[in-house]
Amino acid sequence: MLPLQTSRGACSAKRVQLWPNQASRLTTVNRETFVSLTLQNFPPATIPPHAEALRGEVKAFIAEQLAGVPAHVRARTWSGFDAEFSRAMAARGWIGITLPREYGGGGLDAFARFVLVEELLAAGAPVAAHWIGDRQSAPLLLHYGTEEQRRTILPRICRGELFFCIGMSEPNSGSDLASVRTRAERVPGGWKLNGQKIWTTYAHKSHYMIALVRTSGTSEDRQNGLSQFLVDLSLPGVTVRPIMLGTGDTDFNEVFFDNVLLPEDALVGTEGQGWKQVNAELAFERSGPERIYSSLVLLDLWASLLGASPDPADAARLGRLVARLAPLREMSVATTALLAQGKSPLTEAALFKDMGTEIEQQIPAEIADAVAARPDLAADPELLRTLAYLMQLNHVFSLRGGTREILRGMIARGLGLR
Repeated sequence: MLPLQTSRGACSAKRVQLWPNQASRLTTVNRETFVSLTLQNFPPATIPPHAEALRGEVKAFIAEQLAGVPAHVRARTWSGFDAEFSRAMAARGWIGITLPREYGGGGLDAFARFVLVEELLAAGAPVAAHWIGDRQSAPLLLHYGTEEQRRTILPRICRGELFFCIGMSEPNSGSDLASVRTRAERVPGGWKLNGQKIWTTYAHKSHYMIALVRTSGTSEDRQNGLSQFLVDLSLPGVTVRPIMLGTGDTDFNEVFFDNVLLPEDALVGTEGQGWKQVNAELAFERSGPERIYSSLVLLDLWASLLGASPDPADAARLGRLVARLAPLREMSVATTALLAQGKSPLTEAALFKDMGTEIEQQIPAEIADAVAARPDLAADPELLRTLAYLMQLNHVFSLRGGTREILRGMIARGLGLR
């Protein structure tokens, strides 16, 4: 893994790179004011010793599990689905590591999970099978679920027996979650679900979905009338259709609900409070190191191929990329500290996700330019395979978890700029 750790806390004002045309009021707010507002949301934080102590054990586990796996396969990282790998992690107590022990979890804090996830992603471990359940479905159920849901579902997530997907996006809605039209209506004994979700990662290999649906009003009512449901994907009336990507992968899916009968206790949390709950869930989704590490396997491979005496232009390019990654990692650590304090850092997570996916997209583009600038040299075949995969995929990085337009609106509101 590249040495992204820095000796300082949160990034300094000079390190923050602002995007053009940020938000509606940025034209009336000077750069210093915006940077000051931003840095207030990321107080300096350090990974505590008890969490760092986990790093060596995780590294050894990964080295054993991924021995001989080529870079172009590892580049899939948190998009790589391997149920056996996930169960091997579960056997070590690393799925649900932050959940209370009474529900089968590890009883550790958000910093321990940060160290675990950082090492997994840096190495390109195939974590997709348990990823959604561990990252957001389990914490959501812990905070909003019934005691029966916690005791029935959480231990099975921690044992690697249940895999989850996210039911948020819908056709013609994009990242505008408040416009969802999928509806659950009360019927004797429970709920009847009708509608459609799209871009649902690994729905075809998941057991459950937590779906954001409308239980009252219409899509014009926006956030009002939304609720979340625990949906067993094996129920009659559920149809899952994979979507083929340009890479040949079928990670994404359409999911159709045709008069699906859900039990009364499928409701998660409080009816009509789905908007509040889903935003808390999105804070978990957007704040982790996966938002900067999707291209790190490629960057590590390229750096190793450059050797100890790289071409000056390549060395400068590598330095610029690492210089951008380092402060972003500090932002992720700072956000983790807020999660460890029991806070829900919506604005911080949105800002980090937007800036993080920008560098994730820049890494393969910069390396492609570096390779093209040296046509006299034969490029390493494995580098080219890894690069080709990420160049086909990197446009997705700024879409999954919320588009830039949606995120920037959230950031502007969160910072009082609109």
